[in-house]
Amino acid sequence: MTALPADSKRKYDLGFARWVYENVDGGDKMSLCMQCGMCSGSCPIGTLMDHGPRKLFMMVRAGMKEAVLTSNTIWNCTSCYNCVVRCPRAVPVTYILQSLAQKSVELGYAKNAENARFAKSFWWSAKTFGRTDERLVTARYYFTFGLVEGIKKSLENLKIAIGMVKAGRMHIGAPHTIKDKKGLQAILAKATEIESRGARA
Repeated sequence: MTALPADSKRKYDLGFARWVYENVDGGDKMSLCMQCGMCSGSCPIGTLMDHGPRKLFMMVRAGMKEAVLTSNTIWNCTSCYNCVVRCPRAVPVTYILQSLAQKSVELGYAKNAENARFAKSFWWSAKTFGRTDERLVTARYYFTFGLVEGIKKSLENLKIAIGMVKAGRMHIGAPHTIKDKKGLQAILAKATEIESRGARA
């Protein structure tokens, strides 16, 4: 991966667009985007994003590095692939957003982003147990804000947790795990190896 263009006092850094084209998965296809808005119009949670994918791509072209890498758009994507299926130019929108989120973490832009905190907690559960455990994901997420805030958030949502337990939607006890945890870890290790080889290429 080539170095990210150095920060400047300018709001727009045109070197950022070239960096995205060369280092983000699918970034080289962004030049095909004709700003039709099909991706943003097809997104089921577009209203929850800072910027729709169409606008985010234009921001990349304009060199708005910090605005792009701190946007919640790259974290709110649910990978439904509506945008990918419907894009008339076959731009891999979902892959680009996912890769931008990863780069945001690697470069330190997602350190305090709320969406990134939750994503990390979710990934930790999936990687550790092979599935998500709502209790542990939520608790781990709450406590990323600090001990006091974690306790406060937990107490605020205690009634919801009790209701879920009573309704059989959340269990009490040791977290459920998949049978072949070693197999999962081997798959993840191999994926990390392949990814690191690609980054060095």
